[in-house]
Amino acid sequence: MSKQMPGAAGDLAEQYPDIWQAYAALGSATGTCGPLTEREIRLVKLALAIGARSEGAVHSHTRRAKSEGIETEALNQVAMLAIGPLGLPRAVAAKTWIEDITG
Repeated sequence: MSKQMPGAAGDLAEQYPDIWQAYAALGSATGTCGPLTEREIRLVKLALAIGARSEGAVHSHTRRAKSEGIETEALNQVAMLAIGPLGLPRAVAAKTWIEDITG
């Protein structure tokens, strides 16, 4: 398997392809179990990554969102929506993580 993604997730996919394939199948199943659009799913996943305080996941979902044509303004809005439930410092951190990818 050629490395398709950066970082530790790409390393894991190369070292344990069967585990990665099972994980990818789970992701596919969860994405098709309801009525959300692809765009909505990507924005929710970004929001969950922000809530989990996972810089790497925010980077990953931001990259994917940009490749799927989701505008930077929408990604920044997700970060701003975090102010209420997570607080201003977490939202600012999320915005900087998004900007790491969007420039």
